[in-house]
Amino acid sequence: MDLSLFLQYGTVLLVLVVLEGLLSADNALVLAVLAKGLPKELQKKAIDIGLMLAFVFRIGAIFIISYLFNVWQVQAIGAAYLMYIAIRHFIKKDHHEVKQLKPKSFKATVAQIALADIAFAIDSILAAVALVIALPATTFGHIGGMDAAQFIIIVLGALAGLIVIRFASALFIKLLTARPSLETAAMLIVGWVGVKLAVHTLAHDALHIIPHSFVEGPVWNIIFWVVMVGIAVIGWFVSGKKQGNNETTQEKDKEKQSM
Repeated sequence: MDLSLFLQYGTVLLVLVVLEGLLSADNALVLAVLAKGLPKELQKKAIDIGLMLAFVFRIGAIFIISYLFNVWQVQAIGAAYLMYIAIRHFIKKDHHEVKQLKPKSFKATVAQIALADIAFAIDSILAAVALVIALPATTFGHIGGMDAAQFIIIVLGALAGLIVIRFASALFIKLLTARPSLETAAMLIVGWVGVKLAVHTLAHDALHIIPHSFVEGPVWNIIFWVVMVGIAVIGWFVSGKKQGNNETTQEKDKEKQSM
């Protein structure tokens, strides 16, 4: 693998890790609620086993999707779904609300944690496949219906998401609490990845509405990455400004009260 190819794959992996981290913070809250009904000494064990089962599912799902994702109808559904969940984030009320669930047993808790993460995995797997599908092919062969390097990148991204849920979720939750606009930026990125997949679908051989030369050329790739980085940077600074404005408003209120 030459340097340019390595950089392309490395950049996508880095984006996947960060995106998985931001999207996994809320997921970790749900898993924590599910495990809360167990004795404290069993909570960690339930989460670990549940995530292990979910990881096995993710690998199987990636393997299956790798065969189906070259079908343009599947690509179109994936693109529509990614854009749908991004739009739903902005119109759905109380999307942070988590109902208190009280499983009756340790096995039931493990099953609920695994099923919950499976539900979360669908979004991240589709986003990951949409990101790597346009990466150049390598000489490493194939796994399932996908280039082996692309498959490995997706698996590493999925593994990163589970690691975040297990170990670093508290940090991301604090970060999202301090800078809530980062979650909005993450969902905008998911929607933008959906747009990318839609463009790729329109260039499919069965449709050929958009020429391959455009999708695989530098113009579209520059547009995609500029917008991607722009969303992340603007999301960061806007969240900081909001926090600063809130602090300023609070200080002014205190000054008025003291007068």
